[in-house]
Amino acid sequence: MAKRHEDRKPGQRLSRGTDAPRGGKPRGGGRSSGPARGPRPGGEGGERRGGPQRGERPSRPFGARPTRKPALRKSGIRVTAKPAREVDDGKVRLNRFLAMAGVCSRRAADELIASGSVEVNGTTVTELGFRLDPATDEVVVDGERVRQEKKVYVLFNKPTNVVCTNARNEQKKRVIDFLPEVKGRLFTVGRLDLDSEGLILLTNDGDFAQKLTHPRYGVPKTYSVVVRGRIGQKELEKARGGVWLAEGPTQGMQIKVEHSSHEKSFLKVILREGKNREIRRVFAKLDLPVLELKRIRIGDLNLHGLKVGDWRFLQAHEVQGLLDVSAAGLGGDSGAALSADDGADATTRSQWNTGKKRAPKKPMPDGDDDSDFGDGDDE
Repeated sequence: MAKRHEDRKPGQRLSRGTDAPRGGKPRGGGRSSGPARGPRPGGEGGERRGGPQRGERPSRPFGARPTRKPALRKSGIRVTAKPAREVDDGKVRLNRFLAMAGVCSRRAADELIASGSVEVNGTTVTELGFRLDPATDEVVVDGERVRQEKKVYVLFNKPTNVVCTNARNEQKKRVIDFLPEVKGRLFTVGRLDLDSEGLILLTNDGDFAQKLTHPRYGVPKTYSVVVRGRIGQKELEKARGGVWLAEGPTQGMQIKVEHSSHEKSFLKVILREGKNREIRRVFAKLDLPVLELKRIRIGDLNLHGLKVGDWRFLQAHEVQGLLDVSAAGLGGDSGAALSADDGADATTRSQWNTGKKRAPKKPMPDGDDDSDFGDGDDE
């Protein structure tokens, strides 16, 4: 018979039918009351290796998450600080000065500077971002002194099949080929496509060109447009509200219906921006392909007295008038400008857009009848 449990020593278990003690875990998976385990290595009293015991861990507020140091990327995009804006101290970049002087384009000027062909005040300059004072500094290119050109402003009535590029290898006739008498390097302010005709400006003043072409200045440009088919109110609302093109939505345009039939619709359109071939692309999206388009006004300038292929210099007050329109930021009163030269009476902008008020017809000077629609500008 097995011994009584009082005869057992602490931690000892007796097997049935024998007095020999048997070690090991008790049957049934219960917790044994065997001998206490010795202290774990690494500390007294069973302290865990590498840290405090479970009950001694520091507590943190509920919901708070421990901060971790971000791992350093081995590779990725390097972000550099944006350079500070140049102070308006009257100085200009050297490549811009050479372009304004008619020596060459800015890209070609960079090549001249890098090759060591340009001197400023007797010192060779190879830094592309070098800035100088045009009023006091002396610039020499390949031994010849460069003098700043007088600013030139030309108004030209462009025919069709004429391009606005200055490329020397261009096979078609260029706008600048009509102005051999004007000395210096001129470039067009904006563009008119090959099939377009009408007013375009040429100048050697880069700041002037920027103020007339950038959408934020809102200089109005007016076009006579002929589209195929009858234009309805739905199409007018879409064109006035803006149409989504590949480069983004248009700002919308002012449209006045001059005459409409089943075959053609005759329109007057005002733009204050100049996306590439904007008028043609907008009406093409409305299933109204443009047949003819002609730019008849830039700001307060018009075609009167200027035949196709002719040009003239702008007067000082005309240049200042364009700058005033761009400075206003709203483009001035376009409706009034149209009424003065296109036979339209003084209508408000809302009347212009609704097209409900018909403009009376008025004879135009010879060669300037706006009914002779041509092809327009989509800068």
